[in-house]
Amino acid sequence: MIHLFYCSNSVTESEARQLTARFGSDELKMLSLPCSGKITIPYLVKAFESGADGVVLCCCVPAECRNLEGNLRASKRAQAVDSLMEEVGLGKNRVLTITRYEGDIEQVIQSVANFQTGLGATSAPSRVTVIHRESTSGAHTRRETAA
Repeated sequence: MIHLFYCSNSVTESEARQLTARFGSDELKMLSLPCSGKITIPYLVKAFESGADGVVLCCCVPAECRNLEGNLRASKRAQAVDSLMEEVGLGKNRVLTITRYEGDIEQVIQSVANFQTGLGATSAPSRVTVIHRESTSGAHTRRETAA
């Protein structure tokens, strides 16, 4: 299963229905965000905890983000989670960031299909358990500062 988080400013409802029709609700879980910049590292990790094999983040064009740099923040967070997945042994390339250009939903569909095919070739476990431990030192980790 792939979890697709998308900026509501870059994907219309009819395009979201096209994606669901193409992949089905068993293979693709779509979650709308007011801006892709609202995605957080814990939220992306939670997708893997809930059984996602991969995560796709669909952002708007960098120069056209309504929230100035939301798509840039989202991309950095996606990269941090992809590195985290590699560190915990699930392998790299489990998080994909797509820039959504207007009128190009077919490109998004093709990118998700290619990503899905690539995930099928990997043999990592499909469920992740994350243990949260509170730090008493007050120091921020590399992952916390990326957010």
